[in-house]
Amino acid sequence: MNYEELLAFAGRNPMLSLAFAGLTVALIATEVARLFRGYKALKPAELTRLINSGDAVVIDLSASSDFEKGHITGSRNVQAAQLVPGHRLLASARQSPVVLVCRTGNASATAAKALKKAGFEQVFILDGGLPAWQGADLPLVKGRG
Repeated sequence: MNYEELLAFAGRNPMLSLAFAGLTVALIATEVARLFRGYKALKPAELTRLINSGDAVVIDLSASSDFEKGHITGSRNVQAAQLVPGHRLLASARQSPVVLVCRTGNASATAAKALKKAGFEQVFILDGGLPAWQGADLPLVKGRG
């Protein structure tokens, strides 16, 4: 296909061409925004490696009742409203990797932005939340932790 054929196709299919252009712009904007958001989304295997390295602080933002039903080993339960830079769990973690986990990934993304803005250097979220963790056949523990 050459340039003239491409232009002829676009002329015959203006709505399809506009939809393609819009999707392309949306994809580029999403990727650029992802690069500048300040935190990284981890896959379950990446989080496992980070936990095994021993210095990660894993914070589960779930409601207490959900946390007790199942959470990642070693994670601490902190409500999103209580997650402030002066929180006792975070006070010494400014240089440590801080991983935020929730049930969907939405609450952790919001909290990650706030921590980055507060000066935390290594902020991560679990991509897909706890369902992604379970989908990778990784264990959850029950109880207060």
